Amino acid sequence: MRDVFSFSAELHRLYRGKIEVMPKVPITSIEDYSYWYTPGVAAPSRRIAEEGEGSSLNYTLRWNYAAVISDGSRVLGLGDIGAEAALPVMEGKALLFKYLGGVDAVPLVINEKSPDAFVNVVKSIQYSFGAINLEDIESPKCFYILERLQEQLDVPVWHDDQQGTALVVLAALINALKLTGKKISDSKIILFGAGAANIATYRYLIRAGARPTSIVMIDSRGVLRPDRNDADEMRRENPYKYRVAVETSPSEKTVEDAFSGADVIIAASRPGPGVIRKEWIKLMNSDPIVFALANPVPEILPGEAREAGARVIATGRSDYPNQVNNSLGFPAVFRGVLSVSARKMTDEMFLAAAHAIASYTEETGLSENRIIASMTDDELYVREALAVAEKAMELGLARRKISRGELEDEIRQMIERPKRYMRLALDNKLIKKLY
Repeated sequence: MRDVFSFSAELHRLYRGKIEVMPKVPITSIEDYSYWYTPGVAAPSRRIAEEGEGSSLNYTLRWNYAAVISDGSRVLGLGDIGAEAALPVMEGKALLFKYLGGVDAVPLVINEKSPDAFVNVVKSIQYSFGAINLEDIESPKCFYILERLQEQLDVPVWHDDQQGTALVVLAALINALKLTGKKISDSKIILFGAGAANIATYRYLIRAGARPTSIVMIDSRGVLRPDRNDADEMRRENPYKYRVAVETSPSEKTVEDAFSGADVIIAASRPGPGVIRKEWIKLMNSDPIVFALANPVPEILPGEAREAGARVIATGRSDYPNQVNNSLGFPAVFRGVLSVSARKMTDEMFLAAAHAIASYTEETGLSENRIIASMTDDELYVREALAVAEKAMELGLARRKISRGELEDEIRQMIERPKRYMRLALDNKLIKKLY
């Protein structure tokens, strides 16, 4: 079996990139250039100038264009590797946007560490894109950057390490709770790790019905409490994390206290194994739900979690059942907001996406080893994108409003289109096959 890392490096050098730009308009004669470029192109430019901000979405590629933007300060599994080294990851994300969601995504890395300067760069390029995906930005500045851009831009902005992870986690948890017969409002939930993913997951859990006082967050120093000796430092340096400490205000003081009587643990911390101990899982209520999402090795291996009594187990890996993968979220969410030219993204839209994922999974076969569908389920992306688009229209955030039937047909075609192109390219040897 090939070593995935060395083989990947060889492939990247061979192909010299994973995406390219191709025309989508017909060019059959020299006359066509006069329509697509000069002199004819002056007409749409005049109309955009006359019709005002946002009208470029009707005349250009912008309506289906997303930027995948990072400063390379928190690249998954690699840490602060810098902007240039982050480019292969952003390009890979752009590939998934296109292949799974039919979204034309552009990888952009910004060599800027100042949060305000980063915000200004993104703000200055907003008219080229219909949506912004922030990626691999260290905490806590990722929260600040997201908030500022959401306030200042008139296009949807999200941070995949926050909303993307939280959305898919919530979808998986909805189904895990169904299998165990538990309700989110009655469940004690541990959030193991206090980075961007779990802080966002905390907010989504509350929106889905969980009680703040039934949630315990644990970071590298132990149980997150507002009376901890580092509380003042936390309030200054990470007010987002401090807010969770205040809202939950747990009585638990130790990790063992936190696990005692818990129903769910959602871990998004550091690679294991052995980060979460079997004896802690044994302290939980019957039929516990264990999400150990660290990569490349979960905080506790599934076999150990099962031996400790876990009923439903999920990880972030594809070689174990129940992979909680952001790729089930972002392609469809962006497909939905771009299809209706939405001005914003909201938690209501993300909750609609989570419930669409959960419902589709249940309809197509829910079990302890399948609490969430996989990336090969094309219909999942159609259903999820449609739910997001309809919620955007319902909330009055869509510039474009069309019927459900028209919307579903368009979304389905956009999601199927890249796969049809791929088959044509491979069959005609325009893309060299791997094997």
